[in-house]
Amino acid sequence: MDEQLSQDKLALRFEEERGRLRAVSYRMLGSLSDADDAVQEAWLRLSRTDISGVENLTAWLRTVVSRICLDMLRSRTARREEFAGDQLPDQTWDEGDSTDPESEAVLIDAVGRALLVVLATLGPAERVAFVLHDLFAMPFDEIAPIVERTPATTKKLASRARRRVQGPTALPAPVLAQQRHVVDAFLTAARNGDLDALLAVLAPDVVRRADPTTLPAGAQTLVRGSDGVARETVVLRRNAQFAATALIDGRVGIVVAPHGRLLFALVVTAEADKITAYEVIADPARLAALDLAVLDGEG
Repeated sequence: MDEQLSQDKLALRFEEERGRLRAVSYRMLGSLSDADDAVQEAWLRLSRTDISGVENLTAWLRTVVSRICLDMLRSRTARREEFAGDQLPDQTWDEGDSTDPESEAVLIDAVGRALLVVLATLGPAERVAFVLHDLFAMPFDEIAPIVERTPATTKKLASRARRRVQGPTALPAPVLAQQRHVVDAFLTAARNGDLDALLAVLAPDVVRRADPTTLPAGAQTLVRGSDGVARETVVLRRNAQFAATALIDGRVGIVVAPHGRLLFALVVTAEADKITAYEVIADPARLAALDLAVLDGEG
């Protein structure tokens, strides 16, 4: 009876931590179902462990779930290497992927769609170190045992990840700000299906190129002129609901990432207050070659 009571109390205590553990796991894994699996595994380990000597259960659970996430990330990396460039099942997207779309939408808004995309480009140890330190303010001497590094090396991992997340750009600040304004206007118009607003932001001789896999059957891979590009963008407005601005090869572009998973990217060329060209890239090898980063204040 006393043992059952103890287990009941432990379960209640775990439920108090579940939301925080889910937040950590989601930022590390970028998948709600994987995050929930990691949290459930943390509960199983807790239920089998004598924690009488644990002084800080919150810290203990965060460490346990972080180690579980690190193992899951390493497993993903091994799978990618095994497939040797083939598109993996977890890189594809289907409308029925999420078992809890409302919760996932809230998490994506909290984390930022672009940040999830960029985090996915980091190595497992880099991602764990960055998430725990930069997003949850965990000190390096506590992160080091999780990633099996020294505190000094762990700090370097987080620093390297931070540089990847922030990304380099050779553009002067005013030019970057202007690009951002134009691309934001384009994305807002695309989301709203606003043909007039799209025509206002597209140059008359704008050129749109696209990988065939991003287009409906029979659509042209090359379209010239603002009228044709704008009308096509309105037709494809659904994709814009999963889009966010990001730095792509040092310029402002757009990532389209349902469930935070990169589906394709728009590499945009903007001059003054108009978009003069953009290319829609979906090929996995080409996507992997892009230098993706997060714009200040974007997600």
